[in-house]
Amino acid sequence: MAGGRGSGDGTGGFGGDGAEGAGGAGSRGGAGGSGRGGTWLAALVWILTRTALLLCVLDVLTLPGPDVTTDVSVIYEGWYEVLKNGTYPMDDVAWQYPPAAALAILSPALLPFLGYASAFFALTLLCDSLVFGLLLYAGGKTGKSPRGAWVWVAGVPLLGPTAYARYDLMVTAVAVAALLAGARHPRTLGALAAFGALLKVWPLLLLAGVPGVRANRRAWATAAGTAAAVAVALVAAMPGALAFLTFQRERGTEVESLGGLVFHVARHHGWQGQVLLNYGSVEFVGRHVTLVSTLSLGLALLALGWLVLWRLRVQKFVASTLCDAAFAAVLLFTTTSRVISPQYMIWLVGLAAVCLVFRGSRMALPAWLVLAATGVSLLEFPVWFSQVVASEPLGVLLLFVRNGLLVAATLTACLRLWRQTVSEPGRRRLLPAQSTRDNALLSS
Repeated sequence: MAGGRGSGDGTGGFGGDGAEGAGGAGSRGGAGGSGRGGTWLAALVWILTRTALLLCVLDVLTLPGPDVTTDVSVIYEGWYEVLKNGTYPMDDVAWQYPPAAALAILSPALLPFLGYASAFFALTLLCDSLVFGLLLYAGGKTGKSPRGAWVWVAGVPLLGPTAYARYDLMVTAVAVAALLAGARHPRTLGALAAFGALLKVWPLLLLAGVPGVRANRRAWATAAGTAAAVAVALVAAMPGALAFLTFQRERGTEVESLGGLVFHVARHHGWQGQVLLNYGSVEFVGRHVTLVSTLSLGLALLALGWLVLWRLRVQKFVASTLCDAAFAAVLLFTTTSRVISPQYMIWLVGLAAVCLVFRGSRMALPAWLVLAATGVSLLEFPVWFSQVVASEPLGVLLLFVRNGLLVAATLTACLRLWRQTVSEPGRRRLLPAQSTRDNALLSS
């Protein structure tokens, strides 16, 4: 993953490679291994690490802490039994997902010869392999880089078995496919982003950086049409498709969130609140929790405001802007969320990987920070989660480190996106004008 700043801005426009391929035509490889040898090495590491993950979720290898697979074998399978009877789990406040999430929960039915949990893990492995293949293929093109594939190879196992014990990897696969296709096919981007948003909302942010008026309109129009069609079909198919809206609204501040750090520290200074399993996550309950949750929503609104301002001020789109903007946007809303569950790191790893497929992307440092935060997340959950819940010094330290890395990644990504697309193009436009004025003064 060497190399933070590309040497060129990618003047080829939306989807073009432009100057980002300045390393020379036919330069297929670069950082992370070159040519066929690098591909085989990446494939070997992928096989070894994914074998280890499968051994973990199949309970052959175990990590300290709670069993992360119960979400699949108990919660998901329970929802599966409800969904296959033709209704959403309206009476379960832990169901906080958009209507298309039912498709992910029902997907193990595609492998009826396996038990529910085993089928789910197999399908997650399949999605993982598809993402790896897409990143390898895209990174092998002229002017692109295999760094993205290596980010994915390393990032997923850094999260440990949680990566395969949640359906977030499936959603990330949709997002990665959307961004890689979106460089040349904005309608495909819009359709996949809309479908992803109906799985877990956040893929809607993939559309933040669609460049050009025409491409932007096509992407958003397709997204709106796809979302409407799929949502109407799911609402008509089963009652309770929109119940998640109420459950999401009533969530509080989770123990792993940025706002949760306030209460971890406060517990050491006499705060008398509690930690309870509430609305499907481990949350703080007590005085001032509502205030902190409201402040988190305020930060999310500020993040939205920054994105709108960036979109209005952007001077130039380069080849990587679509992916870079999506990465920055998801970082913003993840970091400011009332809930930062460990599986959210998979979203960020996937988006970081797509960014680094482009040689001109400046997201290498934020990507490194995300990888580091992912590794710390494994220590925070499941390894020392009991320390986190009890606000013990080790648990609080891990949260400070993980969330601090996320804040650093967010600020760095936003700053680099702004510089590459707003500040630097603006200065380049000013320099010729200044030179013209200077020449006029000299000749007068």
